[in-house]
Order: sequence, then structure tokens, then C-alpha cells
Amino acid sequence: MEKTTKQMKVWRVVAIITICALLTVSTLYAAGVGWKQTESVSADKTAPADETAPADETVPADENVTIDGNEALSLWNDGTGAKKNLIDYVSAVTKDGSADFIPVDDRIAVFDMDGTLACETFYTYYDTMMFIEYCLHDHPERVSDELKEVAASIKPGYVADETLARNFAKAYAGMTVEEFYNYAVEFGKKETASFNNMRYIDNFYLPMAELVEYLYDNGFTIWVISGTERTTTRAIVANSPIKDYVEPEHVIGTDFEVKVKGHEDEPSNMDFKYENGDELVLTGGFIQKNLNANKSIYVEREIGKRPVLAFGNSGSDTSMMNYALDERNPYKAQAYMVVADDNVREWGTQDFKEKSEEYTEKGFISISMKDDFAKIYPDEITKAEQQYIPDDAQSEDTAKAA
Repeated sequence: MEKTTKQMKVWRVVAIITICALLTVSTLYAAGVGWKQTESVSADKTAPADETAPADETVPADENVTIDGNEALSLWNDGTGAKKNLIDYVSAVTKDGSADFIPVDDRIAVFDMDGTLACETFYTYYDTMMFIEYCLHDHPERVSDELKEVAASIKPGYVADETLARNFAKAYAGMTVEEFYNYAVEFGKKETASFNNMRYIDNFYLPMAELVEYLYDNGFTIWVISGTERTTTRAIVANSPIKDYVEPEHVIGTDFEVKVKGHEDEPSNMDFKYENGDELVLTGGFIQKNLNANKSIYVEREIGKRPVLAFGNSGSDTSMMNYALDERNPYKAQAYMVVADDNVREWGTQDFKEKSEEYTEKGFISISMKDDFAKIYPDEITKAEQQYIPDDAQSEDTAKAA
């Protein structure tokens, strides 16, 4: 009996302790102690609905968002074929679920520069005018008499061939790449006589700059593929309205030879190494002119994919455009040609009907500067009375050569 009584007392004590413990835990939870840990564990498993989409829903990717072309291309006239074609194409290839949908990584658009993105009628190309200025005005002491004669002989009707490009390379021999880049920028600050209130660097066609931005906003990677030398092209693009949409490494152009200073005469770059503080200099040598078939070769070498959009303005761009339109391109592609048919706001002399028929046969879509562009340049820039005015230095050097 005594043993039973002791056992009952022990069980009573155990029961009382258990009840007290349960009451204590209940009280603590009621007060909120321990809730943070529970909440933390829950958050690891399921985030609040207003912060993260449920697992069974897909968050739209940027590549599925199409920017309205009618608003974005405000400097293009409505009712023209080029604007409609561009908008329809971009809508088709950026719309999720479309049969023509192109992933962002494969949305590559390539643009020629001179005559496509920018002016080439003052009275000729940017790089040619720069060469004339460098040889005859800015640094005649640095170039040979032969190069001065070449610069002085450049007049309307001259031939812009590889031989001339090789002379460009010779003129800048000894300059570091940085010095050459800076000179291209400084030259651009000079005013051209072919237009009123225009510096050379102000040469971009506003509707084309707008198009670049529109494509960029729709997930396209923009490349500039120019016949102008690469460093010069980079300098022009970096100081243009499209500077925020084209990376320096997305510029391809004609290449002049570059070596490490002090090693210019060594036949192979494999014979020496770049060291900290070394300078890269132009040797005067020439590598390759980026026109015709070279454009398609450079695109393959440096991009490694076929573009889906290509823009040019002359026969030297057709290889690049055909490379995009090639039937082996896995995506729907288009190619556009800018026709210089505006002789009021620009110095255009081409016949749109004639050029359009020619380009249509080749599978290209024509852009009329006269009819498609609502505006070409800022309002203050107007066409001058004369396109070509020979300067005194050209006349003097031509007379000496004679």
C-alpha cells in the first residue's frame, strides 16, 4: 500500500510538470515567440505571392516584348512600304509563339555606315575628307609629297579603290591607335562646306539612327560593317546618335596594320610580346579593304552567325546582304537598300524607280530617302548652294604636280 501511494505521488508530479510545460509553450507561441523561425523556414519554401510568381506560371522574358514601331519610328513617313515592312518583320520575329520567332541571341542586324547610316556626300566619304585635311592642312609635315599629291587630286569623280585606301594607311604611319582615334574625332568637329551648320561628325541620318534604337529595344544586337577603317568607324559611331546601341567590339571595318611600338620592322608578331606600358602603332601597312565579298567573310569570322537583317546602300554591300538572305539561314531574314534620291535636303542623284526595280530583283527592299524619311538631319542643317568647293591647298598642290 505504501509503495502504491509513493507511485501515485510520482505520477502526479510528472503530470503537473508536463502540464506546466505545455502551458508555457502555448503561452510563448501566443506571444509570438518562435514565429520568426517558422516564417523563415516557410519563406525558403514558398515566397509570398506578391513577390514571386507561382511556380506553375512563366514570367514573360524581355525577348517576347515588342516595342511599338509606329511610335518608335516617328521620323519615317507613314504609308510607305519600308516602314511597314520593318514593323511587320520585327513584330513577327519578336512575338512569342510566332512561326517566325527568333531568339534574342540570334537577332543580329548589320549596317553599312557611309550612305546607309550616315552622310557620304560632303562631297565624299568621311575618311576621304579626313585624309585630305590631314595631308594638306593639319599635318602636311608628316606626310610625303607623293601623299600630298594624292590628297590634292581627289575631286568629284575620283575612284575610291583599294589603292587609295593603302595611301590612307601610309599617311597615318607612326600614330598610336589612341592618337589616330582622337584625330578622327577632332577632324569630325570641323564644318563641311557641302551643308550649312553641319560638322562632319553630325552626319548620321536621323531616321536610321531611330531605326537602330528601335531594333536594339526589340532585342537585336547591332553591328556596323563599314568600308571605312575600323578605328575611324569606332570613333564616328562613339560620337553619334547610335553610340548607346553599338559596342566598340561590334564595329568591323577596313584594317590597317598595327604593331607594338619598337617592333614595326619585325616580320611576325610571334617574335615579340606586348609588355606593360607598350604602345600599339600604325605601321603604314595595309591589311584588307572591307567591301564586297570581304564583308561577308568578316561577318562570318567576327560574328559567327548569319545576320537576320542587313542594311546597305550600294553594290559593295550586296555580299553582306546576300549572306543574310542565303537559304541556309535558319531564320527569316530581310535586306534593305537606302536609295539616295533626295536632291532637296541631300545631294542625292539616284532614280528611285530604277534602283528599286534593280534591288527588288535581288530580293532587297528599297528605302527612299525622299519619300520614307520625314526628316534627314536636324532642322538647322540644310543643303549648301554648292556640294564641292576646292580649297586653296588642293589647287596649289595640283598646280605643283602639273
